[in-house]
Amino acid sequence: MTRFSFELHATDGRARTGKITMQRGEIRTPAFMPVGTAATVKAMKPESVRAIGADIILGNTYHLMLRPGAERMARLGGLHNFMKWDRPILTDSGGYQVMSLSDLRKLTEKGVEFRSHIDGSKHMLTPERSMEIQRLLGSDIVMCFDECPRADRPREEIAASMELSMRWAKRSRDGFDSGEEHAARSALFGIQQGALDEGLRKVSAEKLIDIGFDGYAVGGLAVGEGQEAMFGVLDYAPEQLPKDKPRYLMGVGKPDDLVGAVERGIDMFDCVLPTRSGRNGQAFTWNGPINIRNAKFAEDLSPLDETSDCSASRDYSKAYLHHLHKSHEILGAMLVTEHNLAFYQALMQKMRDAIGAGQFAEFAADFRRNYLRK
Repeated sequence: MTRFSFELHATDGRARTGKITMQRGEIRTPAFMPVGTAATVKAMKPESVRAIGADIILGNTYHLMLRPGAERMARLGGLHNFMKWDRPILTDSGGYQVMSLSDLRKLTEKGVEFRSHIDGSKHMLTPERSMEIQRLLGSDIVMCFDECPRADRPREEIAASMELSMRWAKRSRDGFDSGEEHAARSALFGIQQGALDEGLRKVSAEKLIDIGFDGYAVGGLAVGEGQEAMFGVLDYAPEQLPKDKPRYLMGVGKPDDLVGAVERGIDMFDCVLPTRSGRNGQAFTWNGPINIRNAKFAEDLSPLDETSDCSASRDYSKAYLHHLHKSHEILGAMLVTEHNLAFYQALMQKMRDAIGAGQFAEFAADFRRNYLRK
């Protein structure tokens, strides 16, 4: 049975559509991965996540190592059995927390010593330990351990951080390969760093390619630099990576971010935005995002999307969703979350179809005209 393969089905400009094949199933690209940080896509049942079209979800190494714990997860049969998701799971490495938890951590060549945000207990996360945790979780796509510096740091700091991440990438590769049984059925992705600097990105890509990975992520974006700067990096960064491997843009993003990134050659995405927004009453639509809590929806009997295959999008009025959110009813968060994730999956399908038909430029222009018209 295939461990990991990636095939391109069509290209249109730099936009690509294809398929990743793994033992737990196929992943259609471009792909959006709902985020299941703590062994759950918030407000969603696993079968509902699959029903709206998701081929793969993301789990969070940092949070799962703290609770319930990687060793306990292994004793319980692994992450897939634990949460009843039998499709592929990509796990991040914990590297993002190296940046986001800067007040709680100490960074050295060895790795990152940090205190748990839950109980203050002390932990050491290294490339080798990250690989071990992801193995214990049973991850299908493992991410190498890296540091993600802020893009506004001085160039010399970003360069030093990138070089450290590349040394950690080699240690991740060695640690991953040492778990032979897991390595025989899973994949390892490297992460390009270098912030907004084209030269540093090129060096990072070359070092990663020399190590060799199943796929490559563009890291260090969507951390406050803004869409224009992000697209500026994506104008060159994906082309620095192998064309025959999937390219994953980490932590992105808004619907128009996804369209612009696919336009520039990205194949995979993840982001908490559709679920977080759903819990807070923001719904994504083809005519732009709306806040369902606004008074203008109090007597609006139209659904969020009458053409959708998703019941949450099609069968409930905006007035009802408005009432649920104003009343702080749990069902409101559930329905708008499901709608948002269905919208994201529909957007990915429309992009796959447009690329296959050689009409991506027309689709992108039409999408932006409607989505950004406000």
